[in-house]
Amino acid sequence: MGYINNNTGYPKDLLASRAIIKRHNYALIPPDGLVKNIIPGFENCDITILSTPKLGASFVDYLVTMYQDGKNQQGFGGKGIEVFVYVISGEVTAKADDQLFSLKTGGYVYCPAGIKLYLQNNTVLSRLFLYKRRYIPLADYQARVVSNHVEKLDSICYEDMDNVFVQDLLPKELGFDMNFHILTFKPGASHGYIETHFQEHGAYLLSGEGMYLLDNEWIPVKKDDYIFMGAYALQACYSVGKEPLSYIYSKDCHRDIEI
Repeated sequence: MGYINNNTGYPKDLLASRAIIKRHNYALIPPDGLVKNIIPGFENCDITILSTPKLGASFVDYLVTMYQDGKNQQGFGGKGIEVFVYVISGEVTAKADDQLFSLKTGGYVYCPAGIKLYLQNNTVLSRLFLYKRRYIPLADYQARVVSNHVEKLDSICYEDMDNVFVQDLLPKELGFDMNFHILTFKPGASHGYIETHFQEHGAYLLSGEGMYLLDNEWIPVKKDDYIFMGAYALQACYSVGKEPLSYIYSKDCHRDIEI
């Protein structure tokens, strides 16, 4: 099962996994089977590396468990690299560009390229969704540090559907070459159509369960699963069960394609 579920040692049944890896296409990575990675700068933390260029992504996603006194005083990100952190649960202090941010569950910080992110856990255990990507500059435009909480964001009907809602975590400005969104489906809701696009996503399921279409394969998903969706991978989902299906995901945007 793995360290996330605190279930290690000898197996009690046949080895099996719901994980699906289709490099440069899509991947489903459930919490069962996640392993720990050692990342310089993180102290008293368990980290799992999720999407990477080896999988086909242009970004790197991480799942971080911060224990008491967990921290990163070395700084995460820096020259040419933009970073983002979202608090899945717990309470941390983030520092960026000499600004301090107190983040609780649902809080987040974005740091543009060149500005490092520093983290300090303030409780027994915090869980974070962490992201980094090489920034694509655009003449006469630049990004800036952004921090907020999802409860302060507008929840907008997604493409005129009153049972699907989207929240934009970052400004829709040309200085930003990516964005984070939270998409929430009430039970029984779905996408309005099957999406086909060149943008790629890294998505972490915050709640609920459903069926996700990935390259014409319907796959059951649920809370704490992670999904990588590569460029042009067909995608859509249905929410099932008793609670809304909600996930946070990244999307590259605001740039033309280089050839």
